[in-house]
Amino acid sequence: MRADRLVSLVLLLRQHGRLSAATLARELEVSTRTVLRDIDALSAAGVPVYAERGRHGGFTLLPGFRTELTGLNHDEALALLVAGSRRGAQAFGLGPALASAMRKVVDALPESQRATAAGAARRLLIDPEKDVLARRTATEELPDAVVTEVRRAVFAGHRLRIHYVAVDRSPEWRTVDPVGLVTVGGQGYLLAVRSGADRTYRLSRVLAAEELAEPARRPERVDLDEAWRERSRRFRTGGEQVTVLVRVDPARREDLVGSALAVLAEETDADGRLRLEVAFQDARHAEWALWQLAPGAEALAPRWLRASLHERAAATAARYAEPSPEQPPPA
Repeated sequence: MRADRLVSLVLLLRQHGRLSAATLARELEVSTRTVLRDIDALSAAGVPVYAERGRHGGFTLLPGFRTELTGLNHDEALALLVAGSRRGAQAFGLGPALASAMRKVVDALPESQRATAAGAARRLLIDPEKDVLARRTATEELPDAVVTEVRRAVFAGHRLRIHYVAVDRSPEWRTVDPVGLVTVGGQGYLLAVRSGADRTYRLSRVLAAEELAEPARRPERVDLDEAWRERSRRFRTGGEQVTVLVRVDPARREDLVGSALAVLAEETDADGRLRLEVAFQDARHAEWALWQLAPGAEALAPRWLRASLHERAAATAARYAEPSPEQPPPA
């Protein structure tokens, strides 16, 4: 236990420079007397730690001193920092252990990358605590080249050009200011600003991406949790989106979910079919998606959608009731 605390003390001094005994005690969750004993133990072991007197004094390490920790590259350390930001460690009483581990991760990076890695970790959000948009289970397969380019622009704070295909529309190039990346239930989203307005892009619909040299016009710091909650709230309460109640064969669930913007509620009927409340971009999108699933899905509400699908089905049935004009009738 003490050995871990001594390592954490050295890492704190390496990463923050000069720290007072009171600050070290607070970070390590021990008494000031224990910190002073640990400083003496480090000095006796040959670690070049020394005290600076005065009003702004404290303990510091000899410049250039490095610990022998396992090295990590930038992406490896970033992945651990993001994983370590989850709330689970606090919930299970592992907060101090997590803090110690994160200090080791940051210290393993080259000095030039420490600040960028910590800042980049704040631009990623994995499975927000309040998932109001989706309950999907299938993880999307995303092209490495696209994801890498998007991630670079997000971390570097550069503008981004994406070749994006919205639902039921032709692909088009858009220039956006990336804010952060969010993963919800296996689905990836890019939070961005375009022409001063908040935008959310599904990564699976990004066909190509190009990081630009121009700096992104975005806030210096961001709370992705709060940004995601706010965008989700606006999504559910405004805009042209329509909400549809659907009964669907379980075998066609993923087809329905894949075409919808969001799953808002889900339950299983007594006959084993699923009843989902899903959101679509607009009326045209809803009609197109449900038509693709017939007869594996039935729109229960709204009434206008049922009437539209009935009219389309009746016209299709009437067309195919007559023999093809290019073939003679059967004998």
